[in-house]
Amino acid sequence: METKSLKSQFLLDPKITYLNFGSFGACPRTIFADYQTWQLELEREPVQFISVKGLDYLKKSREALACYINCNADDLVYTTNPSYAINIITRSMKLKAGDEILATNLEYGALDRTWNYCCKKAGAKYVRQPIGLPLVSKEKFIEQFFRGLTDKTKAIFISQITSTTALILPVKEICEIAKKKGLMTIVDGAHVPGHIALNLADLKADIYTGACHKWMCTPKGCSFLYVKKEFQSLFDPLVISWGYESMSPSASRFLDYHQMQGTRDFSAFLTVPKAIAFLNENNWTQVASVCRDLARKNLLRFCALLGSKPLCPLTDEFLGQMCSIPILTTQPEALQRLLFEKYKIEIPLMRQDEHVFIRYSIQVFNTQEDLDKLFNALAELIAQTNLIKVN
Repeated sequence: METKSLKSQFLLDPKITYLNFGSFGACPRTIFADYQTWQLELEREPVQFISVKGLDYLKKSREALACYINCNADDLVYTTNPSYAINIITRSMKLKAGDEILATNLEYGALDRTWNYCCKKAGAKYVRQPIGLPLVSKEKFIEQFFRGLTDKTKAIFISQITSTTALILPVKEICEIAKKKGLMTIVDGAHVPGHIALNLADLKADIYTGACHKWMCTPKGCSFLYVKKEFQSLFDPLVISWGYESMSPSASRFLDYHQMQGTRDFSAFLTVPKAIAFLNENNWTQVASVCRDLARKNLLRFCALLGSKPLCPLTDEFLGQMCSIPILTTQPEALQRLLFEKYKIEIPLMRQDEHVFIRYSIQVFNTQEDLDKLFNALAELIAQTNLIKVN
């Protein structure tokens, strides 16, 4: 399928310059049609869909996903989002007073809050180890990260691709070092599947969560939690339902506990095989490469406009299809609304401690004209308002 026809596959409002694929993704027509087919089957015979056929449908979908990310299908359960997945983990960690969870100061805000909540309840500590920006090398990052390690550290929590700063972190190396130190590794891969290559067998994280509704293009509310078999018995379900002390237990208590949780529409989970087929049929590896090139070739001019510097070297090692640029503004929310309402540009401005970043995402439907429109809008706002300051 050519690029032009791929652009036409998406249902996004053509009046909006959509530079925020990273937040919630966007669903192509063929995948959305598959979603509606599953929903229609549910409505036509809900009892058969949920109670009789549901587990088999989920199994086939998990098998397709497991093949795509290289793991055992029975080590996966679907969740609505990565935050839900990490809540499963944090609520069962059995932390004690004085224990520490080592993370970076670049993690996703909702999950910072999740860890802070659970650590405070236990009298434990969530350590947001400071990482200097810009990143200069994997080795320097790893050295900085492990400065936060103490004899009280019980587990490591880290993003493979950060949300606010859009950086690819050396998670494989972190997991290898952590394993030697006897530490559990928990990875937030929300932005990874369909964005950069993911091979869980090679990564060797103990626990991993990813979103399918972002870069894999499934409908919203489709994510997964992977847990190595040796750790699965540690984690209770967030919702106690029929899988607990099941009358018809499967070979996996992990699946029993977390799959069937009462009445819910799990149609989005069942679209994963169609989404994978769509990506494969349309040579998504090449699509992603073109998108990365477009994202990176514009980064330096945005940095120059905003008086900023890149957060990392402009290589595959650190950057995918998203780029974040530091921006000096005290009103990021107002600036974001103005970009949308006046210029019809959908783009996030995000706070990370005392810093603010503007992040653009590039997908197959984006063009140089989209980034030019953003550039011109920011230049106009710099000239005509006090919303943006430039060093």
